[in-house]
Amino acid sequence: MRPAPGEVLHFSEDPGITEFRPHVAMTARQPVPYVWAVDAEQAPAYWFPRQCPRAMAWVGDGTTEADRRAVLGAGPETRVHVIEYGWAERFRTARLYAYRLPAGPFAPIGGRVPYAWVATETVAPLGPPEPVGDLLTLHQQADIQLRFVNDLWTFWDAVTSSTLGFSGIRLHNATPR
Repeated sequence: MRPAPGEVLHFSEDPGITEFRPHVAMTARQPVPYVWAVDAEQAPAYWFPRQCPRAMAWVGDGTTEADRRAVLGAGPETRVHVIEYGWAERFRTARLYAYRLPAGPFAPIGGRVPYAWVATETVAPLGPPEPVGDLLTLHQQADIQLRFVNDLWTFWDAVTSSTLGFSGIRLHNATPR
């Protein structure tokens, strides 16, 4: 599930949203109200139930072969998503929807490689939300490793001290250290 050219996506478990109004997200680092969306590159980071804590890592320009093998293994994959076993059933049964939004009102946020796209005006979806489908299948089709672990922090500590690119979402919902 990726956006078409000229679109960005917003993922939600709520299939009844008719417009997206700017708001300050609970986890926001800035006080500006935004409508949040993602591009094709960042979409896989949102193939999860909304509150599911997840850590992600990928091969980047500066990734060493040793770090790639240590984190990703010997296979051809270049990206891994990791969640705790405690979220496995919720991941398996989640009903996630994608809203296609016009890219025009959105601007990248997050530096050289944006982690999201934001708009400061109300945005209407281009059509009804689309069911995303089976989240495990999405990961498989995108050739993204999906791992379940007992402790997300062990992986997080390893990847944040490596040369791989990484991101964490909803980490405050992970099992405490």
